[in-house]
Amino acid sequence: MTDRKATLTFDDKTLELPIYSPTAGPDVIDIRKLYAQGNVFTHDPGFTSTSSCESTITFIDGDEGVLLHRGYPIDQLAAQSHYLEVCYLLLYGELPTKAQMDDFESRVTHHTMLHDQMTYFYRGFRRDAHPMAIIVGVMGAMSAFYHDSTDINDPWQREVASIRMIAKMPTICAWAFNYSSGKPFVYPKNDLDYASNFLRMCFAVPAEEYQVDPVLAKAMDRIFTLHADHEQNASTSTVRLASSSGANPFACIAAGAACLWGPAHGGANQACLEMLREIGTVDRIPEFIARAKDKDDPFRLMGFGHRVYKNIDPRAKVLKESADEVLDLLGVHDNPTLQVAKELEKQALNDPYFAEKKLFPNVDFYSGIILEAMGFPTSMFTPIFALSRTVGWISQWGEQLSDPAHKIGRPRQLYTGAAYRDYVPLSERG
Repeated sequence: MTDRKATLTFDDKTLELPIYSPTAGPDVIDIRKLYAQGNVFTHDPGFTSTSSCESTITFIDGDEGVLLHRGYPIDQLAAQSHYLEVCYLLLYGELPTKAQMDDFESRVTHHTMLHDQMTYFYRGFRRDAHPMAIIVGVMGAMSAFYHDSTDINDPWQREVASIRMIAKMPTICAWAFNYSSGKPFVYPKNDLDYASNFLRMCFAVPAEEYQVDPVLAKAMDRIFTLHADHEQNASTSTVRLASSSGANPFACIAAGAACLWGPAHGGANQACLEMLREIGTVDRIPEFIARAKDKDDPFRLMGFGHRVYKNIDPRAKVLKESADEVLDLLGVHDNPTLQVAKELEKQALNDPYFAEKKLFPNVDFYSGIILEAMGFPTSMFTPIFALSRTVGWISQWGEQLSDPAHKIGRPRQLYTGAAYRDYVPLSERG
């Protein structure tokens, strides 16, 4: 608690509001009693100046380009750790011991299979269904298959549900990819690591063996790690809002995935690839760079700059390394989109305009390049984002349920509609 107060004076009222100081970031004025004491609301479209919860999971300083998970910098985690260790960190608050990591990996590995009857659920979708439509539906349907992990008041059931969702999401995503592309389902293999298992389920076929290249597995693991959590973004806030009603965990995560599907949120790397295809060839890059500089032209370079980060995206620095490794392995010579991507990156980084405006390549730029090189269609970019972010959603969901101060979400509004008026019978209306 704090003795510091902010004084708000309006009309004939003066209110004293508590001020809290976080571990990092700006101070927070507590306005919970504002309506009860002052009969007024605050107005904050998009909630960009409003703290909706207290959290110990992720901290972002967009001005300085900082992203911390439980205090650890994202670039250190991406370079030195791996996705399942970051999952453990997000879920439990500390890095695991060797014994804890072995136990956690074993539990995740042995929950990767889906209930066999879920294959029929997939076949209920049209063949040309978008993979995200399938993922949202299948994740929501898990509560119909796993009744022993839907009671949010039972800590053990919450734990089982968390492990199940982290373990099964790669299978759910890979099968959505298989189904929409007309390929048979490939079952997980317990002797593979998390990222390799996902790549195998996506690209293997029953007719021949499939070996996952370690360079591709490392890049995939980094994409998972770098997207694992990002504080109170739209999809995470959706999960928390759904959870506040007491909804089961699978419904909450499905709600988050549905929100992520929006092009303003989870579709940024897809939009980046579509822009690269619009540019088409390397010789047209100067034309599009000139358009990006023209304030009267609505065109914007997708994959450059970030709404939160006003400096270099800390995730991009590490993923650039993986992008270079993947392109060295797979080559760009036969792919005009990747040729454009490499040259655009080079020209933009050497252009003073982009440096002055701090429009550096972001994580979406590099993840889109990597996924394109691996052979994923753009329709799979958001599903892979959802797979990565599942652990962040679950961690935030679990934290909220453990918070004694949490209550059902109920935003207010600034009503500007018609004032009170009496109903007029149809026969009397002119």
